[in-house]
Amino acid sequence: MPSKYRQLAAMLIRDAKKIYDNGGNKLPTEMEIASAYSVSRQTVRSALKELENDGVIERRQGSGSYIKLMKDTKDSSHIAVVTTFIDDYIFPSILHDAQRIFSDNGYSTIVYATENSVGRENEILTEILGKEIDAVLIEGSRTSYPTPNTALFMQLHKRGVPVLFLHGKYSNLPGFPAVLDDNFRGGYQLARYLINKGHYDIAGIFKSDDAQGPERYHGIVSAMTDSQIRINDSRFCWYDTEDRKSILSGEHGRETRLSRFIDERLGNATALVCYNDEIAYTAIQLLLKNGRKVPGDIAVVSFDNSFYSQIGSVPITSLGHKAPRSGIAAAELLIQMLSGKEIRSMNLTWELISRQSG
Repeated sequence: MPSKYRQLAAMLIRDAKKIYDNGGNKLPTEMEIASAYSVSRQTVRSALKELENDGVIERRQGSGSYIKLMKDTKDSSHIAVVTTFIDDYIFPSILHDAQRIFSDNGYSTIVYATENSVGRENEILTEILGKEIDAVLIEGSRTSYPTPNTALFMQLHKRGVPVLFLHGKYSNLPGFPAVLDDNFRGGYQLARYLINKGHYDIAGIFKSDDAQGPERYHGIVSAMTDSQIRINDSRFCWYDTEDRKSILSGEHGRETRLSRFIDERLGNATALVCYNDEIAYTAIQLLLKNGRKVPGDIAVVSFDNSFYSQIGSVPITSLGHKAPRSGIAAAELLIQMLSGKEIRSMNLTWELISRQSG
C-alpha cells in the first residue's frame, strides 16, 4: 500500500492552505495531528519532515511547525476515474455518486474510458503518471486475465498515489484494494431462487473477459451442482467485448448471436440467467417475438437492477445492491485511503428484487 506518511503529507498540505487562507500560519501539534488522523507520532514526524523538505512548512524547535507561503502548492486536487465504457448504462449513476463525495471532500474528477482495452489502459495510466493526480479509481480492463500494465500500477504505488479497483481486480495485483460485487453469491442466489420455483433446466449468457461473468456463472453452476441438477453446457452462451454488438444487434437485418442462441441452443430450458439487465431486456423481446411467454414458458432473471429491468413490457427479476451503492462505497473508501487509513477490499452484497419475468 502507498506510504501512510505521504498520504498524510498530502492531507496536511490541504489543511495548511485552509489555515493560511484564513490568516493563520501554524499547524496543530504532532499529538493533535496524530489524534485527528488516527496515525502514529512517527508517521506525523515523517509527513512533517517531507513538508519541510518541500518548503511548505518551517519547523521551529520547541515552537512547532509554521506554514510558509502557499503559492507554490497546487491550487486543486484531482482524482482520476477510469472506467471501461462511459456510455455503459450503469456508469452515470456510479460516477454521480462518486463525484458528489469527492467534491464534498475538495476533489475534482477527471474521467477516462479504456473501451475495455488493455492498450488504452496503458496509455491512460501513462498520462496519469504525467499529471498531478491524488488518487485513482479504476474499473480494470478485461479483468478475467492478468494485466500487462503491472509496472504502471506499481509506479503509482511507489509515488504514494492510492489506487482502488471497482467491479473487478487483476489476479497479478493482489495487494491493491477493490470494491467488488459478490458475484459468486449473487449467481448462487439467483440459481437457488429459480430452483426453488421448480426450474431444473437452467440456461445462461455471460461475458467472458471481465471477472464478473465467470464469477456469476460459477455461482449458478455451483448451486445447480449442490441441488444435483444436471448442467447442460450447450445451454450456456459466452461473449466478450468485441462480441457485445453482435450479441445485441444484427447488421442489415441479420439475426443476432443472442437470437441464434435462443433459436438453436435454448431448447426446452425453463429459465435463463443473464449477465446483466441489458442482455435480459433484449432476450425477453426476442423470446416474446418468437411466441414464448415470459415467465409462462421461460423465466428470465438478471443482475444490476437498472432502469432496463423496469422499462420493458415484462419487468425483470434482478439482483441489485443493498446500501451502499458501489459508487458511494468506492468513493468513501478512496477518501479514507487519501487520509492515510489502511482499508480492506469490500464485497457488496446483492438483494433480489422479484418482478414479473421470474
